[in-house]
Amino acid sequence: MGLPITWPEGKRFAFTIFDDADNDRLVNVRPVYDFLGDLGIFSTKSVWTLAAQYEATLGGLSTEDPEYLTWARRLHERGFEIGFHGARCHSSTREETQRGLDLFREHFGSDPRSMSNHFQNVDSIYWGAARLSGARRWVYRAANFHASLRAEGHVTSSKYFWGDLCRDRIRYVRNFVFRDINTLAACPFMPYYDATLPFVNGWYASSEGGNIRSFNAMLTEANQDRLAEEGGACIMYAHFAKGFYVDGRLEPRFVALMRRLASLGGWFVPTGTLLDFLAEKHGGLHEITATQRDALEWRWLLAKLLHGSS
Repeated sequence: MGLPITWPEGKRFAFTIFDDADNDRLVNVRPVYDFLGDLGIFSTKSVWTLAAQYEATLGGLSTEDPEYLTWARRLHERGFEIGFHGARCHSSTREETQRGLDLFREHFGSDPRSMSNHFQNVDSIYWGAARLSGARRWVYRAANFHASLRAEGHVTSSKYFWGDLCRDRIRYVRNFVFRDINTLAACPFMPYYDATLPFVNGWYASSEGGNIRSFNAMLTEANQDRLAEEGGACIMYAHFAKGFYVDGRLEPRFVALMRRLASLGGWFVPTGTLLDFLAEKHGGLHEITATQRDALEWRWLLAKLLHGSS
């Protein structure tokens, strides 16, 4: 399961983006996707399918907005993947999450292949301290990371439980985010199954790019060249509504970096497509061992203690 991997079509490396729906408005995300599509970089745009019932701290449009739904469908038709960011931008009960998934299938013709938890939602699955095991869970709690954060999507006694729906209807869920352009080097066995977290079929990692500053810092020319030289794979974690298009223009450094990246001979496919390919190369979903879990969790937790990464 080591590197390097031979990528399709003789490509040098693989690159994709999973864009969380936070703060989405058509005015701030549509220009980003027009630009990516023109470059031939087809990635994953996550959506909420239910509108907010009240104003949320990290809110945005949902596919209950007709114009936004039309736009998301056109993205899908063009070759972008539509991912799931939970049913809505605030916590949803099991019944609401099921309705959100049903709407997703109705809108896009199938269940989501990939998803990410929405930070503030109680229906998040294996989130917060629940991502970790053993002493690492204690360290996370002792460090007081997001002490008020509740995550009960996997708790069978909770009204927010939907773990069985996740297992039955979603293939891949994002977990750890690393400060490494080569996501596959940080997590070489992704997508992986963790028997201690049984409601998720396959986990994947990402590289830090949650806002325009961290995205550009991750995608520097030196990092691009290293990704290509290593023949690696990058799944960027991003919020394209956070500073990528401001005052009527795309951020210039982002434009320059993405144009350069597009010229380097990468395989630019959505998150689910990349993960399906890796799973096939690995002979199926890898079942993570206790030793591998320990190392992966410590790597992420130490980075979080030092830098506060996602």
